[in-house]
Amino acid sequence: MKASNFIEECKFYIWKETFAIVKAKRTGPDAFANIIDRNEITLVIEQKKVNKKEVIEIEKNWKILTFDMVLPFGLVGFLATVSKALADEGISIYVISAYSTDHILIKKKDIVKVKKKLKKLGCKQVEDLR
Repeated sequence: MKASNFIEECKFYIWKETFAIVKAKRTGPDAFANIIDRNEITLVIEQKKVNKKEVIEIEKNWKILTFDMVLPFGLVGFLATVSKALADEGISIYVISAYSTDHILIKKKDIVKVKKKLKKLGCKQVEDLR
């Protein structure tokens, strides 16, 4: 499956909440995501829910952009196309893939540029579902 077919049908929404990406001492039950590898625990969590006692390092002021569509496992190049378009604008992203779709975290300050670039690719913003 080619990315171009999915880019043309692309829909996304941006969460209202503001998130932090945290290198933490332990997992967080209220986190959007807990990422555990052999070197560290990373949380993606609403900033207002961060437990400062559990923080080792923190990056604040991120928004989650969710692709509101099912992306099949055989799809090649969807995230590469999106990330390249955003990289060309100097926009840093943090990617999390779920079973059926992808999420990218973008800095709050970049929201307008991200929306403009994704719309230029053919993506449509849908109303926030949260």
